[in-house]
Amino acid sequence: MADIRDFIEGLPKTELHLHIEGSLEPELMFELAKRNEIDLPYASVEEVRKAYQFTQLQDFLDIYYQGMGVLQTEQDFHDLTMAYLEKVHSQNVMHVEIFFDPQGHTDRGVSFDTVINGISSALDKGREEFGISSKLIMCFLRHLDELSAEKTLDAALFHKTKIHGVGLDSSELGHPPSKFKNVFERARREGFKLVAHAGEEGPPEYVKEALDILKIDRLDHGNRSLEDASLTERLADSQIALTVCPLSNYKLAGVTDMSKHPIKTMLQKGLKATINSDDPAYFGGYMTENYLAVANALPLERDEIITLAQNGIDATFCTEKEKEVMHEKLNAYIAANP
Repeated sequence: MADIRDFIEGLPKTELHLHIEGSLEPELMFELAKRNEIDLPYASVEEVRKAYQFTQLQDFLDIYYQGMGVLQTEQDFHDLTMAYLEKVHSQNVMHVEIFFDPQGHTDRGVSFDTVINGISSALDKGREEFGISSKLIMCFLRHLDELSAEKTLDAALFHKTKIHGVGLDSSELGHPPSKFKNVFERARREGFKLVAHAGEEGPPEYVKEALDILKIDRLDHGNRSLEDASLTERLADSQIALTVCPLSNYKLAGVTDMSKHPIKTMLQKGLKATINSDDPAYFGGYMTENYLAVANALPLERDEIITLAQNGIDATFCTEKEKEVMHEKLNAYIAANP
């Protein structure tokens, strides 16, 4: 697969499912903890990496929220985002649409302004220095109540020009999309694009709720949709994009054998699946590693890899002109690497 590895490494990519807090590498965690005089429950970077062993989503979320604690200042959020952009720039990522979790910060006394100003300044710098275009998506934490989400949306409206979409993440089981019906309706009226995590741990019914009640524009994860034939057909017919995260699925045991990952089946059934990294610092890989994981294990054909990259462009919330430019870049690369 050496040729495929080279092809994937150089492939122009987009990323549509990335939690910026989940890109906090242990080295930066320690650096920010020292900067902000925060005591960590780990003696070394190696201890942190050992703690990144999960058996389920909640195990991951516990350490994910703990890691957030080192993020205190606007500079911290700027540095976090720049570190991510530098990494994906090295992997030929053209465009990113990243999530952030304001409630994970405001609930511990960090202002909404501090979070979004730090992230946004880095996204602006990333466009200037690396040519990476970007959009920012604010997620509600589904284990909290809808009132908390409403208050978060209130705060977001003061920064409406910086936020392109609204999403839903955190613990899925027991927190169906319908729990957030009203705040999503309001977000839609305000002009935000809508996405939601569904069908990762939750059943196909959660995907249906995200489609029918939240009226999402893009589906995050969606793996368990394949358990329902009529839902699978509906997703194929509508061509709503699925932001699939292979290494995340494996690390959280949603997929126990990468050779059985559903993304190849998704493509065969006509679903608009895309490749993404989710929380790369915790799950062991950024965009290139996620492509390679499924390309090697399934395996994927060259045409399937190209389809995933094309889907990633089609699924962005960019203008048609912006998508056309990205497709031209991708097509030029494909032509130059037969």
